[in-house]
Amino acid sequence: MKKILIVEDNEINLKLIRTVLKAKGFLLAEARDGEEALKIAVAERPDIILIDIQIPKADGLEVTRWIRAMDDLKDRQIIAITAHAMEGDRKKFLEAGCDGYISKPINTRTFIDEIEAILIQKAERMKNAG
Repeated sequence: MKKILIVEDNEINLKLIRTVLKAKGFLLAEARDGEEALKIAVAERPDIILIDIQIPKADGLEVTRWIRAMDDLKDRQIIAITAHAMEGDRKKFLEAGCDGYISKPINTRTFIDEIEAILIQKAERMKNAG
């Protein structure tokens, strides 16, 4: 069973994401800011990190860069969750180390499929690169 770290400072968004993921049987950890996210990532070693880009103390891209620089965490799946998906953002998220992103507000009916699609795309990129 996969463990997912949800990094989200908005309680309504957090509750919605938590509800969808719990219904699918994922184990969950939660953080509400960048510093807490890093501490929990180190302690809990989640398989997947869903990270809001605009969070207090350190933004989601900065936290992603820190995680990618850590030998024992760099292989984690990291998916940005953002309300600010504008042209050029996908490239910025990928360059920071995110495997993909999902726009807010999330669609509860397609959220799990969107996560799986990003993970499949990453696996294909890794296969083609190696």
